[in-house]
Amino acid sequence: MTYNSDLLRLLEERGYIHQVTDAKGLDALAGRQVVPGYIGFDATAPSLHVGSLVPIMMLRRMQQTGHKPFVLMGGGTTKVGDPSGKDESRRMLTGDTIRDNIASIRTIFERVLTFGDGPTDAVLVDNDEWLSQLGYIELLRDVGPHFTVNRMLTFDSVRLRLDREQPLTFLEFNYMILQAYDFRELAQRRGCRLQLGGSDQWGNIVNGIELARRMDGSELFGLTTPLLTTADGAKMGKTAAGAVWLNEDALPAYDFWQYWRNCDDRDVGRFLRLFTDLPLDEIARLEALEGAEINDAKVILADEVTKLCRGEEAARNAGETARATFAGGNLGGDLPVLMVPAEGIRIVSACTEIGFTGSNGEAKRKVAEGAVRIDDSVVTDPGHLITLAAGSTAKISLGKKKHGILQSG
Repeated sequence: MTYNSDLLRLLEERGYIHQVTDAKGLDALAGRQVVPGYIGFDATAPSLHVGSLVPIMMLRRMQQTGHKPFVLMGGGTTKVGDPSGKDESRRMLTGDTIRDNIASIRTIFERVLTFGDGPTDAVLVDNDEWLSQLGYIELLRDVGPHFTVNRMLTFDSVRLRLDREQPLTFLEFNYMILQAYDFRELAQRRGCRLQLGGSDQWGNIVNGIELARRMDGSELFGLTTPLLTTADGAKMGKTAAGAVWLNEDALPAYDFWQYWRNCDDRDVGRFLRLFTDLPLDEIARLEALEGAEINDAKVILADEVTKLCRGEEAARNAGETARATFAGGNLGGDLPVLMVPAEGIRIVSACTEIGFTGSNGEAKRKVAEGAVRIDDSVVTDPGHLITLAAGSTAKISLGKKKHGILQSG
């Protein structure tokens, strides 16, 4: 379909669109007025990870095309837990923990969006504002009749758990009702007409649209993005070392920068379109590079995404550290540092303590495989004792991508 509105044209050109509930209707609405739209984020940790960056960027695209983004934080729904894509129940968090997580998560949105009181300024809303006020009987009477258990059982988030004979609590089963109610409330309270989300949220979004239509006669819209995986089929934002967190406190800027610098050649163009503001003609030029030159495009990708999420100084420092480490063979100042005591430290313990491996068992395997180096010399003895002279340093490396500094204590 050819879109006329700047919003849908931009989303289409950059590769964000998977499904739209009423493409013509939304296109027409976005062409004639400011569309308030939102995406929901639960506060299960102090940081979101790279898997959340596509929806965050969609809110940025809304603002760039003259529309109003709402960030809906799930202070209420986090107490319940979204079963979508989950194999087990989420652990219960206290109210204080959820509030702390929301305050921490807000910092990433403040980098990517412009908040304020203007017609297209972003607004952060917490669904605990209305969900905590709901009486159980009132919810059952007013909202319950618009859902059938028959249909709820067909949802992937429910069916997959049941097919695998994994527990799905009654608490989690109610999540889809609360998320639908969120859309209806945001439409009533804030005039939201659009909900965006990943493709796994399609059923929840449609539920909200139908609930608002039945209860209020409102016309709402939904848009989802494709499921984002890397070229090798891995889930976006997951690595062998764990999640790629957006907040600095959860993942150092150098490691964040390296994640993008080390992406698959086949992902460069797609990631540049989704995660940067570079012009499309420049992206076309960069993704056409071949051989060693594609690494130049990866550096630009790493610089741009790190600048967006962590700031210009963090991006500059991470890039300089990478150049010092890989090009000059020096010790970049942004690498992780491990203090080595006077009596020394076993190489296995060093790998784990500096964060290269998740356990000493994993570290032993890596050492035995010849993947660990001290000052670029391979060490294959898991019992190797690292000792440093007073005031000296050494470089420790795992594979080609992980590097750190050992410093005498």
